[in-house]
Amino acid sequence: MKKIAIINGHPHKESFNVGVVEAYKQGAMQAGAEIKEIVIADLNFNPSLQFGYQKRMELEPDLIKAWEIIQWADHLVWVHPVWWGGLPAITKGFIDRLFLPGMAYKYRENSVWWDKLLKGKTGHIITTLDQPGWYYRLMYGRPSVNQLKKSTLEFCGVKPVKITYIGIIRNSKEEQRGQWLQKIKKLGEKLK
Repeated sequence: MKKIAIINGHPHKESFNVGVVEAYKQGAMQAGAEIKEIVIADLNFNPSLQFGYQKRMELEPDLIKAWEIIQWADHLVWVHPVWWGGLPAITKGFIDRLFLPGMAYKYRENSVWWDKLLKGKTGHIITTLDQPGWYYRLMYGRPSVNQLKKSTLEFCGVKPVKITYIGIIRNSKEEQRGQWLQKIKKLGEKLK
């Protein structure tokens, strides 16, 4: 049975991203996967890495529980909107506070190399946009994807990481949104 953690990075509890999470979850459950969710907006934590990496902040109970879910999972599904080319601030804060040296990766002494402590996990980023995915990729170089996929997940050993773009969300009609949700449900059924 595949163990999947779905991480919702949208701060608004009535966003289209909630529907995306539900569609993926329905599909994955129909395929027999075990699902645990992390709704970042529901967590009680300070998203600011106040001391950088000079001094470790104590992890709040919600972050400890979220980390346990991430460690438990075989597959990490991240759902978030793209705002100003990047991740919502709360999602970035979640990563800053949780994907720490000694937990997600470990630098080797006297070396430029590091150990990837999340090896063996796979990932999928499902992101909503107010522009076509191809435009975001070609015009802007997909900064949120580069940050989350390459500089966070793959840096920590999560591989492969697939990408699904959904958009243009702004001005989309109910029929189009329904088609997107069916597409996401099918991705969940394939456990991708």
